[in-house]
Amino acid sequence: MSGPKTSRDPALKAQRAARDRLLRLERQAKARGEAAAVAAGVAETVALSRARGQAVAGPAPGARAQPYRRQSGLDWLAAKGRIDPSAKAAGELYGRVYRRVKLEKAIPSTLDPRVRGEFVPPSIQDVLAHGEETELARRRLADFRRRLWRQPDLVSACDLVCGEERTPREAAGGDRDAGRLEAVLKVALDILAAGGEAR
Repeated sequence: MSGPKTSRDPALKAQRAARDRLLRLERQAKARGEAAAVAAGVAETVALSRARGQAVAGPAPGARAQPYRRQSGLDWLAAKGRIDPSAKAAGELYGRVYRRVKLEKAIPSTLDPRVRGEFVPPSIQDVLAHGEETELARRRLADFRRRLWRQPDLVSACDLVCGEERTPREAAGGDRDAGRLEAVLKVALDILAAGGEAR
């Protein structure tokens, strides 16, 4: 009597096992291919960033799944031993003040894509506190620039490397002028650090 094959048929079990094995191998091959494509894309992005002069810290050799991290110009200079901790601290303080003056807005826009739900206006105390902090940052930035004798090269070097967090090569646009910018920045940071404001 030849009826339909049951689940106890050894040939059918072998076929299912072979099919499952092939599907698993196909999924693994696809995952390896996607991982290789992602790794190639990350490597290309990192290479392009480095070609533009950005400092990118990669994972330690042999480490698994560690992210790449873009370094600021001050971090890069300190890691290379080109500036000392007091100069780095002075540059970081300049950078915080610069970014406070240049980038923060007093009241967020209602068109901001991060705004969700009903718009709630900030309290008057928040607006006044924000304005006072921004005004204090403006005064401190003006003081830092006064200490740099308002020399355009010194101020520009601090704005680009400390404030905008670019590397000297990235800010200068190439290797040739990067050395000059780095030398000017070192002078500016020494002046700022000597002022005692790096705290």
